[in-house]
Amino acid sequence: MRSLNSFTRVLGCALSTALMVSVAHAGPREEAKRIHDRIAGVPPTEAVLLDMAAQIENDDPAAAAYTAMENEAFYSVTLKNLYMPATNRDGDVFRDFNDYVATIIGIVRDGSDFRSILYDNVIYVGASNGLPAYSNSNNDHYVSLYASGADLSDDTVLVRRTQTEVTGLEADATAGLMTTRAAAKSFFIAGTNRAMFRFTLLNHLCMDLEQVHDITLAPDRIRQDVSRSPGGDSRVFNNNCIGCHTGMDPMAQAFAYYNFEYDAENDLTGENGRLVFNSEGMTDPETGTRVQEKYHINSTTFPYGFVTPDDKWDNYWRTGQNKVLGWDENLSGGGNGAKTMGMELSHSDAFAQCQVKKVFRTVCLREPGDAADRTAISDMVDSFKNNTYQLKQVFAESAAYCLVTP
Repeated sequence: MRSLNSFTRVLGCALSTALMVSVAHAGPREEAKRIHDRIAGVPPTEAVLLDMAAQIENDDPAAAAYTAMENEAFYSVTLKNLYMPATNRDGDVFRDFNDYVATIIGIVRDGSDFRSILYDNVIYVGASNGLPAYSNSNNDHYVSLYASGADLSDDTVLVRRTQTEVTGLEADATAGLMTTRAAAKSFFIAGTNRAMFRFTLLNHLCMDLEQVHDITLAPDRIRQDVSRSPGGDSRVFNNNCIGCHTGMDPMAQAFAYYNFEYDAENDLTGENGRLVFNSEGMTDPETGTRVQEKYHINSTTFPYGFVTPDDKWDNYWRTGQNKVLGWDENLSGGGNGAKTMGMELSHSDAFAQCQVKKVFRTVCLREPGDAADRTAISDMVDSFKNNTYQLKQVFAESAAYCLVTP
């Protein structure tokens, strides 16, 4: 049933675009239905439609949007489809329900500060009710939760917990979505842990590395595995590689103690793998410190490169062209571990703008295109910030702007 709902949501959006009449000629009832279809992905009941139409007639379309958000499908279809692509490297919406998406849904539903998705000690799990127990080594709990048709709008069904009590990760090591099992499976698996930084930047600041490319910063924290003369030509490093690595490597150092352990021979995609963290007092046999071995791989590529000693990170992008990302002046721009680094990212202007633009695209079915749209986006970003980063409010304001006659 849930997969059918997802298909209906996608098909409904296409039909809505092709068949809807102009907003300028729609009455309150038509506008109410459009808001409900767009936000919940399913038609409203007659009673709900009448309530929403009355709210629109009373010049309160945002209230009508909040009424639409009371439908469970807003959580199980709209939010799931919006954020599922962020859980995997392919940006694929057709993946199994997991702790990453469940946690976003819970945070939006409960009205928590949305910035906390990148640093809080939080995870949402299903109430038992016959479900498999949460496991650090598989995703069965969440697959069963979604397949059961559970009402995710009910806080007794999808329940807020701390990662510490559910997964056993120590509080200082928790970093919201970045330390969920789904994120670890996709972005801490193998490699060098740079993927976790790159995809967090892409999914939550709407910026890929090409957009923050800056060759003017000091390269002193670029690791040993990056050649300083790819193909024998140092100009490639100085004009290309350096532009990403000077900012990324000092930030990705925050993940130095994390890894995703799995049986690479018998479990190629890590379906039964688990997130691990080197706590204080633990020593990696290859590095002789808490730092995971992957931070020292290919050390002979450029032996004079940076050798990661710990999880201290620094944001070099606070100077130069990437100051435009709007870093929080109340934060220091450096620290230890993923939690503080996640706060640095989520407290930026770029984070707030990214969330608003993603919601705008979901509700309006288009990119912001003209001066009026850009002004609306700016106003919604300000409202988002001034009202404790409530994502539901962005949905409501987007609906009022795009779907209701001024």
